Amino acid sequence: MAITLSAMLPLGTRAPDFNLLDTVSGKYISLQDLKSPRGTVIMFICNHCPFVKYVRSEIIRIAATYKEKGVAFIAINSNDADAYPEDSPKKMAAIAQSNKFSFPYLFDETQKVAKAYHAVCTPDFFVFDKDLRCVYRGQLDDARPGNSGPDGADIRAALDCLLEGKPINPNQKPSMGCNIKWKY
Repeated sequence: MAITLSAMLPLGTRAPDFNLLDTVSGKYISLQDLKSPRGTVIMFICNHCPFVKYVRSEIIRIAATYKEKGVAFIAINSNDADAYPEDSPKKMAAIAQSNKFSFPYLFDETQKVAKAYHAVCTPDFFVFDKDLRCVYRGQLDDARPGNSGPDGADIRAALDCLLEGKPINPNQKPSMGCNIKWKY
C-alpha cells in the first residue's frame, strides 16, 4: 500500500462540473443536480482502501449531521475497476446500500473528474461554498489506521465556519491514504 498525500487544489478554485453514474440508482447525475446553496462536500473514496474503511463511519455521521443543515455530500470513486474489481460500480452500490449512505456514490470511469479536482488519494475531501469555490481541501481529521478513532475535526471546523459565514483557516492539512488506482 503506497501512502499518498492529497495534491491540495488551490483555494478559490471553482468546482469542475461532472456528470457521473450514481451506482445505486443507475442514473447519471451532475454536480449541478447535487450542489447546495449552503455548501457542497465532494469526497474521493473507494471500497477497498484501509484509510477509507477506517473513517467510513465518521463520514456517514458527518454527512447526516450537516445534510440537516443544508450541506450537500457527494462521494466519487475514480479507481480503475478493471484492475481493482472490488471498486466496481456493482460493489460500490452494495457498499453504499449496506452502509446506508445518505449521499450519492458516483463512479468516475474515465478518471477525468479526479484529474480535474487534482484528487490523488483516497480519501480526499473538498468543501465548496455556495458559489462552488473551494474553501477547504485536505484531511477529514488526524485519524489514521492504528491511531485514535476519527472525529472529523478538520472537516467539521471548516463546515461550521462556512455555515456561520466565518473565515476558514487556510492552513489545511493534506489528506493521506491510498493512491487513486490510475488506468495506464
